[in-house]
Amino acid sequence: MIRYSLTCSQGHSFESWFKSAEAFEALETRGLVACAICGGSDVKKALMAPRVSKATPKEAAAEPATPKLSEPANKVEKALQALRKHLDENSTYVGGNFAKEARAIHLGDAPEQMIHGEAKPEEAQQLLEDGIAVAPLPFLPKNRST
Repeated sequence: MIRYSLTCSQGHSFESWFKSAEAFEALETRGLVACAICGGSDVKKALMAPRVSKATPKEAAAEPATPKLSEPANKVEKALQALRKHLDENSTYVGGNFAKEARAIHLGDAPEQMIHGEAKPEEAQQLLEDGIAVAPLPFLPKNRST
């Protein structure tokens, strides 16, 4: 896992974790990295300094520790963590069928429930034009982030 400091075209700064540098590049190229504050997709890596700490001789001799993600560092990270938890507990992942499922729920052809998934930009735009409320997530669903 790699953590990047990111900035959007509106000047918002935030951090996010990625599986690898290549994973970030692939998501950025597809416009799937969004600002955690405004949702804008014009996001770039910010200049950041590496974190280096000295291990004591006792720590150096011990087995390597399992890497752990840090706790949320600020209000935005805490809000994103809460949003992800709420999504995991209260929403159903429908994958690439998001537009179809959202439309069926809106029309009453499927039971009302909270869903999340993937839609092409033109599908999301059509849903909005048809009065179906949708919003992008500022992170990939756990079901999809591998």
